[in-house]
Amino acid sequence: MSRKLLNRKKMFCLSCMEEHEVETVSCIDKNIFKGILVEYPAEYYYCSKAKEYYGDENQMRSNDISMKDAYRRKQGLLTTEDISSIRGKYNMSQSDLCLLLGWGKKTITRYEGHQIQDAAHDTILRKLSEDPEWFLVLLELAKDSIPAVSYAKYREAAARLFEQERDRYLRKAIFAQYARFHDKLEYNGNVRLSLDKVVDVIRYFSNAPQVVKLYKVKLMKLLWYSDALSFKRRGYAITGLIYQALPMGAVPIAHDSIIDLYGVEYDEIELGDGTGYFFKKSKSAEYQYLSQEDREILDEIIRIFGSCTKDAIIDIMHKEQAYLETAPRAVISFTYAKGLSIQ
Repeated sequence: MSRKLLNRKKMFCLSCMEEHEVETVSCIDKNIFKGILVEYPAEYYYCSKAKEYYGDENQMRSNDISMKDAYRRKQGLLTTEDISSIRGKYNMSQSDLCLLLGWGKKTITRYEGHQIQDAAHDTILRKLSEDPEWFLVLLELAKDSIPAVSYAKYREAAARLFEQERDRYLRKAIFAQYARFHDKLEYNGNVRLSLDKVVDVIRYFSNAPQVVKLYKVKLMKLLWYSDALSFKRRGYAITGLIYQALPMGAVPIAHDSIIDLYGVEYDEIELGDGTGYFFKKSKSAEYQYLSQEDREILDEIIRIFGSCTKDAIIDIMHKEQAYLETAPRAVISFTYAKGLSIQ
């Protein structure tokens, strides 16, 4: 058996029953488990005097789990680490996870140890890992059986995962709408769409004290002016958003989805003519995707338009060459940014 030396230490050797320097080694072991040949990493003590391997209780327990994990992988089942990581996702105890799923109190403890889960329980655990929305449903059903503090902790973790999972699908949908413009650099300002930058730009505006009454219509104009000014100054936009000429000015494609990206925060407010979307300060004031030059351009847009009303910025937008020269609902070319009214 080939072995890799991990360490040596003087100890009482259970192989030769003498005290001497004993090696701790790792190796790839083989075994037949449930009729299946498995290979797995194992750890033993090696006695150089007796030329023998042996293991203590902890090593044998760890090696047994390693063997069963190798079997799990061959059978397409979750490993002990996979199962414990599911609990880690939701910051949940073994007993509370059993309660949530209606299983015996020690079921998860056994699955994270020596007992191999059946296919049905494995499927449930996988769904729980992949579907935080389902976790939230189960958590609500078990609410009365879980301490209030634990319930709040689990719900917060699951809600965050749900938002992130939802955001992943939302981003794919937005990119799908932009796919047909992949080679149209005059429409995206010579840069590929970066939704991370889009989120940071929106947050930058919403966190700026000088930007008042930041509703959706105003935000859309601030986005266009930011990208257009960037293109005018540097030859490329900030975000890669593509804008259409709609009745109230330039509006990015997929604008309804963009405002729902993870990290963008707003309140829906009932207005006289319908629902308004008021963008509020985000929890973080860090903008890792924006360069210093990006921020300088955004600061200029804030200086010029931050205190403008929605109607005022629409009126200014309607006088821009980019809007006047673009057919209604057509995509606005960034070539018009050269004639932008601001420097």
